[in-house]
Amino acid sequence: MSPLELFAAALGVLAVWLTTRQNRWCWPIGLAMVLIYAWIFFEVKLYSDMLLQVVYAVLQLYGWWQWTRGGERHEGREVTRLVRSGLLLGLALGTAGSLSLGYLMATHTDAAAPWLDAALTAFSLVAQVWMAQKRLECWALWIVVDVIFVGLFLSKALYLTAALYALFTLLAVHGWRQWRQPQASPA
Repeated sequence: MSPLELFAAALGVLAVWLTTRQNRWCWPIGLAMVLIYAWIFFEVKLYSDMLLQVVYAVLQLYGWWQWTRGGERHEGREVTRLVRSGLLLGLALGTAGSLSLGYLMATHTDAAAPWLDAALTAFSLVAQVWMAQKRLECWALWIVVDVIFVGLFLSKALYLTAALYALFTLLAVHGWRQWRQPQASPA
């Protein structure tokens, strides 16, 4: 556990907590966190996770825009549910991404857990897009992904990061509950 991992973990907790509260400051804080984690994952050869953090950086900017200027009146999005076709499309894209990235990582790199890492990466991207769009279902997907990430990080001796993802799981449960309730004006 390095000071850099500790700092990234603290930023992660703050960013997810702010997300559950629908506070738009979650996005710039999340951006700092994902850039730091990209470096950490590169150092431990979790290349899919490293790439995921780079994509997350772009999605942090997308989320910031969606939450501040998205929606029909360009005043930010409200929490909505996915229609069945949107849910199935997201899960199909996650599966296709898992298989494609898993194959690339398994055949062209020395990745530590190419298939599992790829699947977690692909489905995390789906969850992140749903979160940026304020889709309630993002939290259910985050719960599943985060629980599996805990096991992966424990296997790589990233104990603080595993603890962070366990906390992310609890925060995702909290986010699910919070987003299901009618909100006053979001911050």
